[in-house]
Amino acid sequence: MPHRPMAATILVRPNSPAAWAVAIRPKTLWIATVPVIVAAALAWSEGAALDPIVVALTLAGSILMQVITNLQNDVGYTVRRAETGQRVGLPRATANGWLSVPRVRGAIVVVIGAAVLVGLPLVMRGGIPILLLGLASILAALSYMGGPRPIAYTPLGELTVFVFFGLAAVCGSHFVFTGSVGALAWMAAAAVGSHAAAVLAVNNYRDAEHDARTGRRTFAAAYGDRVTRATYTLLLFWPFGLSIAMAWSASRPVLLAPLLVLPWAVQLRHRFDTTPRGDAFTAILFGTVMLEVAFGMMLAASAVAGRLLAS
Repeated sequence: MPHRPMAATILVRPNSPAAWAVAIRPKTLWIATVPVIVAAALAWSEGAALDPIVVALTLAGSILMQVITNLQNDVGYTVRRAETGQRVGLPRATANGWLSVPRVRGAIVVVIGAAVLVGLPLVMRGGIPILLLGLASILAALSYMGGPRPIAYTPLGELTVFVFFGLAAVCGSHFVFTGSVGALAWMAAAAVGSHAAAVLAVNNYRDAEHDARTGRRTFAAAYGDRVTRATYTLLLFWPFGLSIAMAWSASRPVLLAPLLVLPWAVQLRHRFDTTPRGDAFTAILFGTVMLEVAFGMMLAASAVAGRLLAS
């Protein structure tokens, strides 16, 4: 019988599309989408001739990596009995019995297979670096809540997200599109990765007390509220400094456009301090996701506009 840590707060039929949506968490897939869009826009702004099929395959591969992570996250918590009646936040499909553990594990294998098929043309185009990046991404996705020492049980979660959904996703995509990675791509990657890591920082801050009780030493559980608040602040605002650095280094004032969403970041930071810890923090989490989307889209649009204005 599945371990049921909490009463279901939503009505979900077992094995239904809604149950799979709970496990896949489609609202979070923006974190895998934005890096590819930013990389494609930067590549085009630098004069690359983008192949729509290559862009689509790259985007699909990035999304599949996050789907693997989300499915492994769902089933990993259930297997480790890391859910309790005191946990807040979104429900998990396997913990509530909406999907069985073997079924989700089977789905993970299928998604890995799909990622390999999607990735083969990209490896043929980008060579060994893309092969190694793909293998590392799959390993990280499985290791986040799998294996003898899951990343989610350590303070390295935010760093892992920064690396794989920022540096690796943007720079890897840019390399596939152009065969190189320049300073602008690295700065854009750090900016996107910072906001992605900020999303996890909100999640771990919200769940810190529960995580500590269940043996998870996330960054928030290990280092406490004050350090976590400072880290969230850094992750939230550093991308805007990088936007200024990008505009200056490329002599493209249009790259300052992401600063238009700075007031949104200020509002989120204020809500982080004034919102009681609990379910209300889920709104801040998704607000941070949408900040990443807004920042990334503004960055991509400004990169495209820069090339159009120069032509």
